Amino acid sequence: MDQSTLAGDVHLLDGTLPLTREAVGGKAYSLNRMSALGLPVPPAFAIGVDVCPAYHEAGGRVPDPVWAGVLERLAELERRTGRRFGDAAAPLLLSVRSGAERSMPGMMDTVLNLGLTETLRDALAEQSGNREWADDTWTRFVRSYTDIVGSAPPADPVEQLREAIGAVFRSWFSERAVAYRERHGITDLAGTAVTVQAMVFGNLNADSGTGVLFTRDPNTGEPGLFGEWLAKAQGEDVVSGERTPQPLSALAEAQPGNHAELERIARILEEDHRDMVDVEFTIESGTLYVLQARAGKRTALAAARIAVDMANEGLIDRRTALDRVTPEQARQLEEQGGGAVGGERLATGLGASPGVGKGVAVTDTDEALRLADAGESVVLVRPATSPEDVPAMFVSAAVVTEHGGGTSHAALVCREIGLPCVVGCGDGTMGALDGRTITVDGTAGVVLDGAVDTAGGGAGQELIETLTAWAGELTGRTGPLPELLSAR
Repeated sequence: MDQSTLAGDVHLLDGTLPLTREAVGGKAYSLNRMSALGLPVPPAFAIGVDVCPAYHEAGGRVPDPVWAGVLERLAELERRTGRRFGDAAAPLLLSVRSGAERSMPGMMDTVLNLGLTETLRDALAEQSGNREWADDTWTRFVRSYTDIVGSAPPADPVEQLREAIGAVFRSWFSERAVAYRERHGITDLAGTAVTVQAMVFGNLNADSGTGVLFTRDPNTGEPGLFGEWLAKAQGEDVVSGERTPQPLSALAEAQPGNHAELERIARILEEDHRDMVDVEFTIESGTLYVLQARAGKRTALAAARIAVDMANEGLIDRRTALDRVTPEQARQLEEQGGGAVGGERLATGLGASPGVGKGVAVTDTDEALRLADAGESVVLVRPATSPEDVPAMFVSAAVVTEHGGGTSHAALVCREIGLPCVVGCGDGTMGALDGRTITVDGTAGVVLDGAVDTAGGGAGQELIETLTAWAGELTGRTGPLPELLSAR
């Protein structure tokens, strides 16, 4: 690729110019769109998708024209925030995140709090009067940078930025990202974009925090906000599942004004997307910011109900509603029976993805892959899942975690692929279940001893009938819903 053609491939995400998902990836597209809608978005810029293959073709080097654009846009972020990158007087810290054209939650790398040094950490502590926050932010940054980039952060923040951008581009070919694309048949994407954004700090104080919300329930499709909130935390704490968050009702009680503002933002975004939307947000000292909005991952049942409800509400037409349900989801919906019947209860948590799965509980991902390859039905049991667990999740009959909530990594991945999942079962769950044959009921949120029976009948029969009738009207054909959807 001619590197001179990449000179303009670094885009300010302020909503003044239209950008496409194909050019800047879904994350950057959403930030630009939310800025255009007047929503509270921290300043950001994106390095376009086309730079990813150019980076690899150049032997792992950010092309010079692109780097010049990065420094130019970085200066614009400094102007908009009133802070300077690497300046102890008013330091600007950055998040460096991936974002392909189609959402691949958690599959590629992110570096948060970038731009810190020990000197800047001490400056933040002095300026804020909050040594605990400065130390926590520094610890998070060093851990994240070292894990993702593969070395300790250099003393030069500009060099940190260059290396972090390269790490995000390299993560396009990580084992978990490749496995995800293979599982979902994604073969037509050139790579990932990189989004660089001014940090806001949910871990700053008691009036700060972070959360994820869906504009409808991603398990059932029921209207109304569904989500979680974690005070004094950064976004990775919720998504990773390492800490178990509170429901959004806790935010409504603690900060009713911000909860009401989230309801308003959710309405705007759902109307703009004409779909159920997944929104990431952070509150810093009582000030709300939105960091991402995308069509939310959902179960087969939720996909069907949301499609039917939105058609009936006039947000989409029936043809679009049918496009929102895949043949695979239709098959899952037809095959989905009721819950598990009988059996001793071994653990209880939050039902994060419905359905019933049975197998031997395995706590090691390599062992899960080995047993599954040998034909054994396995249930993966982890403290919390991470992107590294994805290959093992794809071959498991169900997933159980000790920690995390309904918007954690485990919940999102399992919900998307129709895998039963129970999260937040508590400390000691791994030891109690390891090696036992268990049944996981992701609807009821329970783990049962042995391979127990499953009740007949499912919740989606009426939705199947409605969608089948619509598909018949549009195609002039009759037959099972999966076949009608495949023929469209």
